[in-house]
Amino acid sequence: MATTAEENKRIVRRIREEIEEQGNLDAIDEIFAEDVVVHTPMGEFSGREAIKEMYESDREGFADSTETIHDIVAEGDTVAIRLTERGTHEGEFMGIEPTGKEFEIQTTAFFRLEDGKIAEWWMQPDTLGLVQQLGLDPEDLSAAVQADGD
Repeated sequence: MATTAEENKRIVRRIREEIEEQGNLDAIDEIFAEDVVVHTPMGEFSGREAIKEMYESDREGFADSTETIHDIVAEGDTVAIRLTERGTHEGEFMGIEPTGKEFEIQTTAFFRLEDGKIAEWWMQPDTLGLVQQLGLDPEDLSAAVQADGD
């Protein structure tokens, strides 16, 4: 089932509208392919359950997190977005105790869709900006990533 560029943009927008704003993790099963692969600066993971765990962890660490999409462009089976993420580090995140500090970072992401579902996701948040704004030592984040992967 081939989808148009506009349909693909609508599918990607559902991430923000249904999962992030409404907290509807069940929508992950509708939006993402079963064997979806996610590429992040801190590693790669796959599958819908891993995405659900990522959102649960994000919600625990940054309950007030919001995203504003500035640009969304689609061509063929690929969608690109540019957005601003904001929030407050009020809960444990990747083993790092809450700092109570606010952050605002820019993120870009690319999605590849197959049969109306997201099959691959590349995300590139401003991780260094996040670490600096939260007052963390980059080594703390590196250690947390290594511990999370064990």
